[in-house]
Amino acid sequence: MKNRQLTILLVEDNPDHAEMIRRTLEAGGATQRLLHVPDGQAAVDYLSREAPYNDSEAYPLPDLLLLDLKLPKLSGLEVLEWMKTRPKLRGIATVILTTSSAEADMTMAYKLGAISYLVKPFAIEEFARLLDACSQYWLSWNRFPELID
Repeated sequence: MKNRQLTILLVEDNPDHAEMIRRTLEAGGATQRLLHVPDGQAAVDYLSREAPYNDSEAYPLPDLLLLDLKLPKLSGLEVLEWMKTRPKLRGIATVILTTSSAEADMTMAYKLGAISYLVKPFAIEEFARLLDACSQYWLSWNRFPELID
């Protein structure tokens, strides 16, 4: 298990946030593969193996989904709702990483199957600390089962 490469799907429309997440994960040294899509529809296409994501070796199902809520095309909550109707996708650990601290968003995210809800701090230093702690927990300490693709 320790040597298995984890796959992380990052669904994030802000390129600066996506780059900061990528750098933090790389610096953490955990064995993972980070794939990024910029909107909710691309996340659905990826998870349902629609072109251009129909090659399961190039685009494996993720072990961890980092999902923003405020996305173009489909919101993160719409992606979660869609995932909930697909038994094959229910086992994907989904962490919400968003600027929304709205109680309604948080409640709905957990109802739809999110296992963690993290609010992005506005200060870059705090955001970096949050990402570092998240990386440590999910990629160093947490254990993932093998997903059957």
